[in-house]
Amino acid sequence: MPVLVVGSVALDSVETPFGKVDNVIGGSGTFFSASASLLSPVQLVGVVGNDYPMDQLEPLRKRGVDMAGLEQVDGESFRWRGRYRHDLNSAETLETRLGVFSHFSPKIPAQFKNAPFVFLANIDPRLQLDVLKQVQKPALVACDTMNFWIESRRPDIIELIKHVDLITLNDGEARQLTDCSNLVKAARWIMDRGPKIVIIKKGEHGAFMFKDKSIFFAPAYPLEDVFDPTGAGDSFAGGFMGYLAQTGDLSDANLRRAVVVGSAMGSFAVEKFSAQRLLEITRADIDARVAEFRRLVAFEDEGAAS
Repeated sequence: MPVLVVGSVALDSVETPFGKVDNVIGGSGTFFSASASLLSPVQLVGVVGNDYPMDQLEPLRKRGVDMAGLEQVDGESFRWRGRYRHDLNSAETLETRLGVFSHFSPKIPAQFKNAPFVFLANIDPRLQLDVLKQVQKPALVACDTMNFWIESRRPDIIELIKHVDLITLNDGEARQLTDCSNLVKAARWIMDRGPKIVIIKKGEHGAFMFKDKSIFFAPAYPLEDVFDPTGAGDSFAGGFMGYLAQTGDLSDANLRRAVVVGSAMGSFAVEKFSAQRLLEITRADIDARVAEFRRLVAFEDEGAAS
């Protein structure tokens, strides 16, 4: 089954302790699509300027990403420049140029409106709400957000989460949105306002999924080399949603498997700059890493220690 994503398609310039790249493909919609398309068909909605190197998106198109909803208009594309120091968990933003993205008004093509799985990537929550008015009874709607929107558009986010099934956000954003320092309480606060499922990402420390009265935790995959954390969260979301769309199974057990697949995709994303690593791997690579995750957390239960 297809998954619809509405998000940014950008050009990133990134500097880490391991190197530097300029004007490579990035954006939440791009990373999500590169990840999810390994598992299910993807329908991408976004906007770029007439300066965007569309040929660099061709590998996504060949993999089955439907770009009928990607508009190309006159003006400059969204550009982000950032730097990571040795603490790779947080980026220092050096420059943001929204360009045509500042006037983005998502238009969902008719053939996308009945997508059973919808992911509202990190954009203005007012636009996310507008997308929900254009789609028709999806089986699962998930959204992402960030600290900027929580600070500037908090009432809109509160309204948005009334209408979604799942939200993904990092631990700092969860605390900022809820004013709860404890993540369990923060997740309960969010679920009380709408979403049935809350996924709180903790970067190199893994991810929590809260659902009903259950909590599931997946560790981050231990990598020797992390080149570029940009897009890791969107890649996690792509793996998670792509797996759900592929299986069509929203049971608790399958949601837990989807978290692990998402964690695997996030671990691939950080191994190279931009979406390069995601465009290299195959389904066999994903299966192998998921199996490694299983070995990472498996243990024999021989009863309580005496």
